Amino acid sequence: MRHPYAELIGFEVTGRDAGESTLTLKIRPEHMNPHGVAHGAVLYALADTGMGAALYSLLEEGQACATVTCAINYFRPVGGGTVTCRTFVRNKGRTIAALESEIWNGEKLAATAQGQFSIFAVRPPKG
Repeated sequence: MRHPYAELIGFEVTGRDAGESTLTLKIRPEHMNPHGVAHGAVLYALADTGMGAALYSLLEEGQACATVTCAINYFRPVGGGTVTCRTFVRNKGRTIAALESEIWNGEKLAATAQGQFSIFAVRPPKG
């Protein structure tokens, strides 16, 4: 499925298994904040997108998902290089799923995120 926002930021899905996803992003100058490190929103979007990718691997045809909550903890600044986001579905119920992401900058853990996603039936388009 095409994901225009992920394309804009530059995310690449480099791995996907049942209930898991791996996304990577090569940090570019436009990802930086005025302090010369990757803006926190870039890492947040990476985690949120990774969560959606992991959960979509478990959904049935005709289902979709959307973020309900997503909390992120930043541990260290990302000054460049490539970041990798590994996401795991920790619990999937009928209407809610719980997920966790780890964001790595090389061998260093830069952030973790926890989220809950809603699972729902996709409505057919009107008209």
